[in-house]
Amino acid sequence: MKETNTFITPTLETERLKLEPISIKFCSNKYVNWLNDPEIYQYLDNGGNYTYNSLFDYLSKYTEDPVFFWAIIIKKGNKHIGNIKVDPINKKNQSGEYGILMGDKNSWGQGYAKEATKAVIDYCFKVLELRKITLGVIKDNIAAVKLYQKLGFETEGTYKMHGIYNGKFCDALRMAKFNLEDPRVNNYFHQN
Repeated sequence: MKETNTFITPTLETERLKLEPISIKFCSNKYVNWLNDPEIYQYLDNGGNYTYNSLFDYLSKYTEDPVFFWAIIIKKGNKHIGNIKVDPINKKNQSGEYGILMGDKNSWGQGYAKEATKAVIDYCFKVLELRKITLGVIKDNIAAVKLYQKLGFETEGTYKMHGIYNGKFCDALRMAKFNLEDPRVNNYFHQN
């Protein structure tokens, strides 16, 4: 991975989206409502107890100590629909942990999560030179699991009864996508 003492999270663009570094400018009642909507946070480890002030404090932390964390914005209409990040990044092992929140329910099912994820993974593999992106997903979150599989993520393991979601114990999958353009990664898979 390229070494940098300080970095600036870049703005990324796709055909329909702009991924802008997260900041307090995105603090809004709409965003608070996402975090308090049970349908949106049902498979997250937190949610349902946010206020405008707590969201402001959360976003302020990323202004002071930046990470690779973006607001997902539809270019047409400049509409904030969710967030995506890769954090933490393990420089030694050249890996990063992926997460996404699609908060705007009117934008679900339109391919925005896939489009944003491809842009972020491309950035992580080509610019940051990561060899692996990992994520955790609740097995019952079928739409998310299918999306990750379509994007080339593989299941590496299962955490049994990982948490209580929708009132029942659920398993969590650990998934990973490897940078197959990295010769070391490619060699590993061809030797094993």
